[in-house]
Amino acid sequence: MKQTRRDFLRNTGCGLTMTAMATQLQHFGMLNTMAQKAGSKFGSAVPSDYRALVCIFMFGGNDGNNTVIPNHSDANVSGYPAYAAGRSAQGLALAQNTLLPVSVPRIGGLSYGLHPGFGTVTGGINPGLHPLWAQGKMGVVTNVGPLVRPLTRAEYQNNPDWRPRQLFSHSDQTNAHQSARADVVMLSGWGGRISDRTTISANPDRLVPTVSSLGGARLFTVGENTQPVSLGAAPTPLSGILALTGYNGTPVANARLAALETQLDIEQGHDLVHASNEVHREAIRISRSLNDTVEVTVAFPNTELGNQLKQVARMIKARNTLHMNRQIFFCSIDGFDTHTGQIAGQGALLGRMSQAMRSFYDEMTAQGLADKVTQFTMTDFNRTFNPGGSGTNVGSDHAWANHQFIVGGGVLGGDFYGMNTSNGTPFPTLVQNGPDDADSGVARGRWIPTTSVEQYAGTLASWYGLEAADMPFVFPNMVNFPMMNLGFMAS
Repeated sequence: MKQTRRDFLRNTGCGLTMTAMATQLQHFGMLNTMAQKAGSKFGSAVPSDYRALVCIFMFGGNDGNNTVIPNHSDANVSGYPAYAAGRSAQGLALAQNTLLPVSVPRIGGLSYGLHPGFGTVTGGINPGLHPLWAQGKMGVVTNVGPLVRPLTRAEYQNNPDWRPRQLFSHSDQTNAHQSARADVVMLSGWGGRISDRTTISANPDRLVPTVSSLGGARLFTVGENTQPVSLGAAPTPLSGILALTGYNGTPVANARLAALETQLDIEQGHDLVHASNEVHREAIRISRSLNDTVEVTVAFPNTELGNQLKQVARMIKARNTLHMNRQIFFCSIDGFDTHTGQIAGQGALLGRMSQAMRSFYDEMTAQGLADKVTQFTMTDFNRTFNPGGSGTNVGSDHAWANHQFIVGGGVLGGDFYGMNTSNGTPFPTLVQNGPDDADSGVARGRWIPTTSVEQYAGTLASWYGLEAADMPFVFPNMVNFPMMNLGFMAS
């Protein structure tokens, strides 16, 4: 049989020195650890205080104005009539009788409504996220967005230098959310920087990186030292994440693996080589154990986000095998840039997101980890209160402050969180050219955030285990904000 150049290179790989082969796994951050532990048994007991953060990023800019809606008539705090006045004429207002009601203690027990996609939907496999509100397992952080410093309407209009850079731009505002920095371009994200400061103590014997992305290469996952792993969504087998390239799958590869294991058993008498051997032995062992498919018990929707979250659930279920005590995951759902066709488009997207997030919550409950794993949402930006177009083509354009969801057993749910707006509540005044609108003149309704991304992310980071002394490293701009813990997570 003719041998290709690729086959030749693969088949001669077993002749590499152990030091060269070790580079395949060096990014797992284990060689130095193993060198220091040379002569001791690999691994230590995994601590019992496991915690994980799961980011759900809605690419395109979800319209928060049609996601969390006033369901009351109190004119002092922008009720449903104010919402309808801004959106009904062009056909973008949702009918009040379709809203899923939630009571908000923070605003005197007034009723607000969630988009109907958060409930039971056609073709759905679960009740959606809405019932978790009454159970206290879901909350909303309102009017949150990128800020350089707290900003009123007058300050926004009179001090251009105080504004975030490149407002209303998809790429720039996506990066501002993922980096938690609105004034400069960052080369790292806040998820990665949390890992920089917590991984050595939390995951000393980790077999995979602390941060995993199932939504492609994303700034959120990259730290100054942290390099994330990119995972395929379910049904991609987990065993591949620790498989040695060229050492599995074919008869030749399996024979090569057997030869490698024999070589690994030869003691080399050098700490670094011993450490490398231990890393490879452990990778082989774990890869084999993960071949026994790690399955979940709850049904997940067969959607892009559903399959991503199913894979996250499988990774979490394998946490002890992988020696993980803290994990951060990035997942995503695309399509929220609804300049046209928003009623149908956003409704379908929110329904898919709600179904996937609910399945994940139920699976964490089945694993006994509901209070140890928190899902949270982010998106590019909100959309204009004033619609664009009309009829079936009605949509909305790029705006600013938005409403984000936190879901999990550790969430102090059933309420709104965030800093107060001009009306004395955390929900903005729904009036174009009003006190919370960045626009002037022919205003579209682009709400100025009263809660910064740093405050939102800082609350999650604190719950995850980031020490107060490390907060300025992860959130360099935090000094500009009065409160870095919004109180929506249990201790």
